[in-house]
Amino acid sequence: MTESDVLAEFRAAEALLTGHFLLSSGKHSANYLQCARVLMNPERAAKLAIALAQSLPRDIRAAIEVVVSPAMGGIIIGHEMGRALNCDAIFLERPQGTFVFRRGFGLTPGQKVLMVEDVVTTGLSSRQAMEAVREAGGEVIAEAALVDRSAGEANLGVPFFPLVSLNFPVYDADALPPELAAIPAVKPGSRA
Repeated sequence: MTESDVLAEFRAAEALLTGHFLLSSGKHSANYLQCARVLMNPERAAKLAIALAQSLPRDIRAAIEVVVSPAMGGIIIGHEMGRALNCDAIFLERPQGTFVFRRGFGLTPGQKVLMVEDVVTTGLSSRQAMEAVREAGGEVIAEAALVDRSAGEANLGVPFFPLVSLNFPVYDADALPPELAAIPAVKPGSRA
């Protein structure tokens, strides 16, 4: 899939939103990608996951033992990546602010993990999820995401493979442009 093909899928799902959004990173933006909308269609979710899996280098694909994704946003694409890569897909939850494995999920010592997210903006959620994987004994060998919103700035500490990279401006709360400050912020993300 080309970048324009991926964006066409987002537009078809009405998942490319405009307004004033408070992102889970704490930053503000006039644009938001509601990946849940693009992934709600199983056929579309599978197509995007296959494209993302195929974008990974062969050596990384061969080394992956399990896909791990952070709840909520990463669950569907993580599951579809597990299907595309023919491996298990499990997820982390954040019941009290820190990512943990629940529901009987866990890792074996040294297990090779592909971290999968829907969108990466600053990389904070990814780094927190990777820390939980390390604490559980796993080794994150790479991260894949549908969308990199970081403009290449997210330092994840592992190779990063987004399906598409977008550079929507983000702002600190005290540096909002007037047109954005005039609109009430909506918090569509997964972090409380």
